[in-house]
Amino acid sequence: MKIEIWSDVVCPWCYIGKRRIENALAEFGHADEVEVHWRSYELDPGAPTEPTESTSVMLAKKYGQSPEGAKQMQDRVEAVAGEEGLIYRLSQTLHLNTVDAHRVIHLAHDQGGADLQGRVKEALLEAYFTEARNVADHAVLREVAVSAGLDGVRVDEVLASREFEADVRADVEQAQAYGATGVPFFVIDQKYGVSGAQPTEVFTQVLEKAWADSHPIVEMVGGGDACGPDGCAV
Repeated sequence: MKIEIWSDVVCPWCYIGKRRIENALAEFGHADEVEVHWRSYELDPGAPTEPTESTSVMLAKKYGQSPEGAKQMQDRVEAVAGEEGLIYRLSQTLHLNTVDAHRVIHLAHDQGGADLQGRVKEALLEAYFTEARNVADHAVLREVAVSAGLDGVRVDEVLASREFEADVRADVEQAQAYGATGVPFFVIDQKYGVSGAQPTEVFTQVLEKAWADSHPIVEMVGGGDACGPDGCAV
């Protein structure tokens, strides 16, 4: 079973959604037959690659709120994140561009498949939300990616070029084709879509349904005449 997840590394609900579906998979009886593929989605493609503004200031401007109002929004999200065992430092995060982070995530899948990609994705989310690091900075991206298992030379090559940029754009276009208007957005076996950081119980229900639909149980009714390796019933 394949789960595709569209998310952005600066989306607070995406990290929460990641934990919730991971919790659902931890209790799912067929988790060893599930592959998770991380897809790209840029919440703000026009965000600066050299950030100077905090996320708090950006939110206050975007929603016409006071700094106190923006802080209340962030406090609420931090509280929800805490319930999932995540530590957020949203007041310290920067409003930044994520295209290069997404390109590195694509590199991870290209080099090491779903496992390596998952480790790099987790490392970038932790770097941004827990450590409040600038994940648009190439030196930071390289350090985080290499610590998660990526080859430093390849990271340098990708960041010095536009490699995987087309893949990032293709992911965004696919999400839009599915009708996604925000992230996180989950697609299971190209059949079931789940929008938002739903409760773990919702993910559990969808996983069970998707598995049942793709692995129907054939009810056996015995007693009829048949032939077998030892001959036929007469």
